[in-house]
Amino acid sequence: MSVRVELDLPEDAFSSLTTTPERFVREMRLAAAVKWYEMRRISQCKAAELAGVSRQEFIDALADFGVSPFQITPDELSEEVRRG
Repeated sequence: MSVRVELDLPEDAFSSLTTTPERFVREMRLAAAVKWYEMRRISQCKAAELAGVSRQEFIDALADFGVSPFQITPDELSEEVRRG
């Protein structure tokens, strides 16, 4: 099941972004998914699903956005290694 969300934007927004409304929606979904992943609110799998791309495409997009595909800090990794 999917939910339709409607967003009102000024008509000239697309010309200034040099994109079509359809491409804008795809880019917005991906950008939101990347940000929520970066904030640790969702997993890679859920982010890819929300963005409408495969997990591999999402991981590739993370690099484009400068976001690490790993959600563990060096301190957390050290703690894990120390424990076991």
